[in-house]
Amino acid sequence: MKIGLFFGSFNPVHNGHLMIANYLQQTSDLDKVWLVVSPQNPLKEKDSLLNQYDRLNLIQLAIDDNPNLKVSNIEFSLPKPSYTIDTLTHLKEKYPAHQFCLIMGSDNLASIHKWKNYEMLLKDYEIYVYKRRGYEVPLLPNNAKVHVADFPFIDISATFIRNNLRDGISMQYFLPEKVWQSIEERRLYRPKRT
Repeated sequence: MKIGLFFGSFNPVHNGHLMIANYLQQTSDLDKVWLVVSPQNPLKEKDSLLNQYDRLNLIQLAIDDNPNLKVSNIEFSLPKPSYTIDTLTHLKEKYPAHQFCLIMGSDNLASIHKWKNYEMLLKDYEIYVYKRRGYEVPLLPNNAKVHVADFPFIDISATFIRNNLRDGISMQYFLPEKVWQSIEERRLYRPKRT
């Protein structure tokens, strides 16, 4: 089975993430897309992260009716911070029958040279890219296997959503309905009451 791995903090998961995951699964040769929750991205601040199990649960709520999408907590048991190449090595050992590929935005591809063992990622793994405004798909070595999706720009960001939630602004239509309901009920991303 060919599986696209869509890594992210998903803090929180939003409709943009799901549109990308579903579109790539439907329009490419990917059999499934796994949304891999990163407990700690080495290139991001840790302070604003919701608990990893809460983020995992929100994704499960968001995709429970889609058999082509799956949430993965594979990085929860790996050393922190999480490095993509280490996760891929672990997944290849655990699921030798599967072929794993990467899904990322053109912003991440533009900074892939900062990633651990990035040369190996470019040489050994197919990469499915969705365009992010302001980030062109960079020139890469000839051996890189990069597929650029014909997908409209989505300018929704988790930071935008968190900031608005913190300020008491409804993000109902930016989030899957079950995710929105859970965030509202549990008052996630809101300032702590004193």
